[in-house]
Amino acid sequence: MSAATLTRARIAVAVTFATNGVAFAGWLARTPAVREDLGLSSAGLGLFLLCLSGAAVAAIPLAGPLVQRLGPGRAVLIGSMSVVAGLIGLGTGTALGSIPVAGVGLVLIGMGNSTWDVAMNVEGADVERRVGRTLMPRFHAAFSLGTVAGAGLSAAMAALGVSVTAQVYGTAVAAAAVMLVTTRRFLPPHAADHPEQPRGSVAEAWREPRTLLIGVLLLGFGFTEGAANDWLAITLVDGYGASETTSAVGFGFFVTAMTLGRLFGGAVIERWGRVVALRVTAVSALAGLLLVISGAGLPVALAGALLWGAGASLGFPVGMSAAADDPTRAAIRVSVAGSIGYGAFLAGPPLIGVLAEHLGPFRALLVVIAAIGLGLLASGATRPLQPQESR
Repeated sequence: MSAATLTRARIAVAVTFATNGVAFAGWLARTPAVREDLGLSSAGLGLFLLCLSGAAVAAIPLAGPLVQRLGPGRAVLIGSMSVVAGLIGLGTGTALGSIPVAGVGLVLIGMGNSTWDVAMNVEGADVERRVGRTLMPRFHAAFSLGTVAGAGLSAAMAALGVSVTAQVYGTAVAAAAVMLVTTRRFLPPHAADHPEQPRGSVAEAWREPRTLLIGVLLLGFGFTEGAANDWLAITLVDGYGASETTSAVGFGFFVTAMTLGRLFGGAVIERWGRVVALRVTAVSALAGLLLVISGAGLPVALAGALLWGAGASLGFPVGMSAAADDPTRAAIRVSVAGSIGYGAFLAGPPLIGVLAEHLGPFRALLVVIAAIGLGLLASGATRPLQPQESR
């Protein structure tokens, strides 16, 4: 395969991750406004977000077979168009003050994002193998750059008084235009296939201890990351009396630190290995969380958001890369491990919402400590496969 083809595919994958980040964070940073427009309590917001996470968990087991059958490019396109439709539904529901309409939008976003996520990670792992360098953290850094852009856009829109509806409509149009172009630059369909080798099945992958442990790793780090995505802005508003603009800036601190961790994490992984890198970041996430919930003041909480973001930076890219170590079974293993990992997004929002309703935002976020512990304990499963273990 030519260097030019690989370069085009590498750029296309990075743009795909970035676009996913913009679509994902562009409205999450404005959850306080969504909560207000829909008249939701903290517990109600947690249940509302369950529409997103529940749909994502339900759809992700189907994503692997879909990617294996159609190829990552087509699967990304299908998933991204579902997210676009969901953003339009969310914006419409928010404008109408209709929880059911907005909830249907979240379902479409969750389903589409699962397919988009699995497919772009499989494509990214394939490009990484062919280039021969650690690229997955940088691809996920592109996602984080997208979330930084989305959070910055949200802060600007909130400061200017632009409605959530107008913002998500614009995001939907832009995402559709970008993905129609970038998916054409992916590697040729089935370029990673090896017909002479068995590709495995979903049932077999569910019986593989390493794949399951990687799923537990994704669960722990996913909960750690997702708790900040869903509740950091809310915590700054409810716990520290921050304005919506300041809370969006705080969320931006988190995703900026995550982006930097992913940009420079590849060098750390190549020098010290996946396991050491994950263990160091878990400690950083714990320290950041404790600062955020310390109640010591908004500046301390913002510093904690930085440490939290850096700590959550490598869990998902390293886990996805490890699940895709064997190219012949990458799609299936990524979808199985992801199915477990996305359980964090299913359990996290309602659990933290209910706890916040009764205990307050600071005590509610203490459950993230257990998630960090899970990620720490399962980190050993990410050691690269030996040749005899690939079959």
